[in-house]
Amino acid sequence: MIEHCRQFLGVQRQGRAAGASLVGALMSAGLAFGQGTATPVGVWLVASGDAAVAITECGGELCGKIVWLKEPLTSEGKPKRDVHNTDFAQRERPICGLPLLYGFKPEGGRRWSGGYIYNPRNGKTYHATITAGADGTLKLRGYVGLPIFGESQTWTPVRTNLPDCSADHPPAR
Repeated sequence: MIEHCRQFLGVQRQGRAAGASLVGALMSAGLAFGQGTATPVGVWLVASGDAAVAITECGGELCGKIVWLKEPLTSEGKPKRDVHNTDFAQRERPICGLPLLYGFKPEGGRRWSGGYIYNPRNGKTYHATITAGADGTLKLRGYVGLPIFGESQTWTPVRTNLPDCSADHPPAR
């Protein structure tokens, strides 16, 4: 199960066409969710609107990675990297394709728990829950210790084709 998730999150470069078809397929799943299906599998625009995350099943759990950035390049024209990671060895990883969510298990109804969310803006990983809203949105709550000590975001389904930036920038080795 963990290996399946690792394979998804560490997707090898398969070319732009393969990446675009993945985003298209996941977008279709996200649109189905917005129409009442009880799964967050799909492509979601984060609350800030500057990134999209593809969520998929990984061995019975949910995991997700960044597949689109509003601004994928630095002011120097280079791909943005995970420069705030607390593990110095990980700081060369591109933000595009970066694993962001993992370990979410169905709790019942429209809720997944037991997972983690990584914040590339500060390099920290938080416990998290996902709740599917009746309106087709996702509520993500990241927290430290207990859910009461956290912050929530609302993600919306992506309803248009976005270029898959993770296909353009393979993970640093």
